[in-house]
Amino acid sequence: MQLSMWGKRTAAAVATMMLAGSLAACGSGGVKDPGTQQGAGGDPDKPYAGTEIRFVMAVHPWLDTIKTMLPEFEEKTGIKVKVESLSQEQTSNKLAVELSAKTSSLDVMFIRPLDETKLFAKNGWVEPLDPYVSQDEAFDLDDFIPSSLDSSRFDGKLTSLPITTEREVLYYRKDLFEQKGIAVPKTMEEMMAAAEQLTDAKAGIYGFVARGRKSVAVTQFSGYLYSFGGQFHDGDKATLNTPEAMKAYEYYGGMLNQFGPPGAINMHWTEAAAAFAQGKVAMFTDADAIYLNVADPSKSTVSDQVGYAMFPAGPAGAKPYNVSSGALAVSSFSNNKEAAAEFVKWATSKEIVLKTQKAGNPGARQSVWNNPESTKDYPEDLVKVINESTKIGVGIDRPQVIGVAEARDMISGPISAAIEGKDIQSAADKAQKDFQALIDKEKASQ
Repeated sequence: MQLSMWGKRTAAAVATMMLAGSLAACGSGGVKDPGTQQGAGGDPDKPYAGTEIRFVMAVHPWLDTIKTMLPEFEEKTGIKVKVESLSQEQTSNKLAVELSAKTSSLDVMFIRPLDETKLFAKNGWVEPLDPYVSQDEAFDLDDFIPSSLDSSRFDGKLTSLPITTEREVLYYRKDLFEQKGIAVPKTMEEMMAAAEQLTDAKAGIYGFVARGRKSVAVTQFSGYLYSFGGQFHDGDKATLNTPEAMKAYEYYGGMLNQFGPPGAINMHWTEAAAAFAQGKVAMFTDADAIYLNVADPSKSTVSDQVGYAMFPAGPAGAKPYNVSSGALAVSSFSNNKEAAAEFVKWATSKEIVLKTQKAGNPGARQSVWNNPESTKDYPEDLVKVINESTKIGVGIDRPQVIGVAEARDMISGPISAAIEGKDIQSAADKAQKDFQALIDKEKASQ
């Protein structure tokens, strides 16, 4: 879903600016020993009392919740938190400008780890958090869902801590499956067979829907790619036209081409979810984070018939994405790194994650997901799927390059070709060539 996604033009422009400055910025902002920084208060129980930290984040539901708890943190630590919340595009521009200028007044920032970890780390813009959390038993880094940390690490260093997560799941219509006497599919083969049986175009019912619109389809396609044994790239080698990738394109595109509703190729998650919520579709794969769009009676005509199931297994098994869509990082240029790290640790602690998750923001701590108090407002079968998905999920749902937006455009070519019933091989070969050129260009610039 990626609620904090930047606009494509902005992301491309910012990426170009950031890449250009990577060599100059790399290595800046060394790590000081945690605990050496002292505030003005002199209280040994509040070593950072009197310190003010500046936190910049785009508008997000998690921020709305955490703001209500800031007085608790400020009272406990003596640290004052100044929050700046702007639109997504304004925030991205602000971070790009301030980090490029090595602004020392920027302390904590919200980042999209799947898009920005490599970019920010290579530029030397994020403070490694390992010294602050690795020896803190009370913080318990091992409690985080392993895949949620995958995109927060770069070159073995922890660059951020996740605050929001999402997984790829199967939504299905219980009533339609019961009417046809069809079992909920556990494999890709079973899902295609079910889609065929449940499609009745004359009645306006279609078997399957998922995102089809160009680059936004890429993240949802990732689970299919992995489950067919493919990947976007293997290190510095693009792998977009391998036999495994070709089978994934054929399957995903074929499902939407044969059993998807009219206009599926132009659907973002909003349109796909709406089609399902309006009773026009039997199955829908997308992020669990958007479940209220099909389960809320005010938004869905089939809310009482929605079922949730594990992402079906392909030839390589079931490999849905299980990712962190948002994380907190400390600027390497901050004058208040230790106080900033204290805030990040507090905001991602077990106690606070329990509170933010109860407010509807899916977190990254397994102990919280195991606590019934955190999920009492979630559908019971969805919670089961989430907990099972954390055991098998892949922590990446897009290529790990600096020019993520550009790469997604390339990868969407064969997906679109498959949906339209066009020549998939030619489109995949072109995507492979273009993506490899992008990888090579970025490697040469480093």
